[in-house]
Amino acid sequence: MRVVVGVDSSTSACKVEVRDLESGRVLSEGRAAHPATTPPCSEQLPSAWWDAFGLACARAGVDKPAAIAVAAQQHGMIACDAGGSPLRPAKLWNDTESAPDADDLVEALPGGAQAWASACGSVPVAAFTISKLRWLRRCEPHTFRRMARVLLPHDWLTLQLSGRAVTDRGDASGTGYWSTIEGRYRLDLLALVDDAKAWATVLPDVLGPTEPAGTWASTGAVVAPGTGDNMAAALGLNLRPGDLVLSLGTSGTAFTRSDRPSHDPSGTVAGFADATGRYLPLVCTLNATKVTAAVMRLLGVDSPEFDRLALSCPAGSAGLALVPHLDGERTPNRPGATGTLTGLRSDVTRAQLARATVEGVVCNLLAGADHLSKWEPAANSGRVILIGGGARSRACRQIVADLLGRPVFIPDSDELVSRGAALQAASVLTGNRIEDIANAWNLDAGTTVDPDLTVDAGSIRAAYDRATQAAELTAVEQGQLRLR
Repeated sequence: MRVVVGVDSSTSACKVEVRDLESGRVLSEGRAAHPATTPPCSEQLPSAWWDAFGLACARAGVDKPAAIAVAAQQHGMIACDAGGSPLRPAKLWNDTESAPDADDLVEALPGGAQAWASACGSVPVAAFTISKLRWLRRCEPHTFRRMARVLLPHDWLTLQLSGRAVTDRGDASGTGYWSTIEGRYRLDLLALVDDAKAWATVLPDVLGPTEPAGTWASTGAVVAPGTGDNMAAALGLNLRPGDLVLSLGTSGTAFTRSDRPSHDPSGTVAGFADATGRYLPLVCTLNATKVTAAVMRLLGVDSPEFDRLALSCPAGSAGLALVPHLDGERTPNRPGATGTLTGLRSDVTRAQLARATVEGVVCNLLAGADHLSKWEPAANSGRVILIGGGARSRACRQIVADLLGRPVFIPDSDELVSRGAALQAASVLTGNRIEDIANAWNLDAGTTVDPDLTVDAGSIRAAYDRATQAAELTAVEQGQLRLR
C-alpha cells in the first residue's frame, strides 16, 4: 500500500495525517503542540516547529510514505543565514509590532493603497511579511544585515525536508511582494524596505502547483511544493465556484474561489493566489475562537455549557453587543484595538454575555466577508461552508446560519489543512488533478444546519456595526487609530 502524508503546521500545533493513496482513507494521525504566543509580540522558534513535526510523525507512525506536503500558517518571517538557519525567532502572522511599518510602506509607494493593490493584489498590514521585514530593518538592523534568505513557515519546513529553498504561488501571494496579477516577485516593492539589499538572492524559488520540491532524504518520499494554510484548506474542501468558506479558528477567515485576481485598495480583501493556479480572495480577522475561549474562562464554563448558555438567550442578546477586537484587529485594520462591550445593564445575564460573544465574533467576520462579492460576484451563490474549531460549537453553527439566513454546511473532517496537503502530495506524486483525486476520495461528507428564519439578522448586524463605529471613533479621538 502506498501512502501520502499531509502536514498542517499551524500557530498552535503540528498535525500530521497519513492517507492511503488510492482510497484517501485516513490510516493514522499525530499531533504535537507549538509554544503559545500572544500579540503584540508573537514569535516562535522554527526549531520548535521541526521538533513538533517529528513528534507528530512519530505519533502517526509515519514510515516511508510515497509523498509528503507541508501546509503552514501564512505570512510569518524567518530571517535566515545562507544555509537556511534562522537568525532569530520567527515573527508570526498575528504579531502586530510591525503595524507602523505597514502604514509607512503604504505611504512610501506613490499612489498609496491603490498602487499597492494594483502592484501585488493586497495592501500591506502588520501580518504581511514585507511589513515584518521593514520592522526587522528598523528594530534589528544587525540581524537585517546578516539576513541572506527570508522564508515563510511552510518554506522553512519544506527546506528541512527537501534541502531546497522554495515556496508556492499561494503562500508567496501573502508576502506583499509577490504579484498575483503578474505572477512574479516585485523587487521594487522590497526596495521600499531597503534599496541596497540584493533581494533576488534572498527569496525562494516559486514552484508550480504540481512541481516537486525534491525528495525527503530519510524516507525517499517526494516532497510537494506545499502552501499556506488557507490555500490547503481550499484544496481539502474541494472548493467549487460560488462556495463561501467561513473559518473560525484562532483567527477568522472568509474566502472564495475565483478565476481572476483581485486588487482591493481598501485592503479589506487580500488578493491571494490559490494552490491550483486560480485565485483565493480572502478576508482575515485576528479574533475568533480565542475570544469565545476568553469569555468561557471568565464565566468558568466549558464548551458545552457555553453553547447551552448562548443558545438559551434570544437572538440579539437583549441589546448587549461585543466588539471582539481583543488583541488588535486586522479587518478592520485596528492593530492597537481592544474589545468593547456596549449595552451593558445591571440585569445582565451570563447567557446574554455568551450569546453576545458569539454574535460579535460572527458579525466581525461577516462584515469582512461582505466585501468578497465585489471581487468575485459568484461568491455566496454556492455552499456556505463553516470550518475551524468554531465549527464544532453548536452556538457558532446556529448563529452563523441565522445571521446569514442560509443553510450552513459543516464538513465531517476537522483537519482540512492537512487533508489539503495530502491531496497536493497525491497530485504531485501521480500527476492527476487535485479535483479528480478529491472526487475519488469522496470528501463531501458533512452536516447541514438550517437557519432560524424568525431571527432579525439585519437588526443584529446593524447594532454590531454601530458598536464598531463607536469604538473606532473613540480610538480616533484618543489618538489610537490613524485613518488612511
